Amino acid sequence: MIAILIALVIVAVLAQTVLKTNGLMPGTGTSAGAGPRGPGAAAPAEVDPGAAPRAPIERARGLEQQLQRDAQELGKRVDEQTK
Repeated sequence: MIAILIALVIVAVLAQTVLKTNGLMPGTGTSAGAGPRGPGAAAPAEVDPGAAPRAPIERARGLEQQLQRDAQELGKRVDEQTK
């Protein structure tokens, strides 16, 4: 029982350290204190707010269609081999 508690504490400390390092939790970490990346004096790119959400959705739909095609092809192969 005590060993499980000690293991849980170790996992919690490691998780906290990883979260701080990646900047997902407030505290001192490499990513949390880092400034912006890339050249310093760059003008922000103009982005159409209406177009930005569509691209990830279209990519997700394309990926979904590809996965469905692959699943159908795999199903056909399995059916052919079981004959």
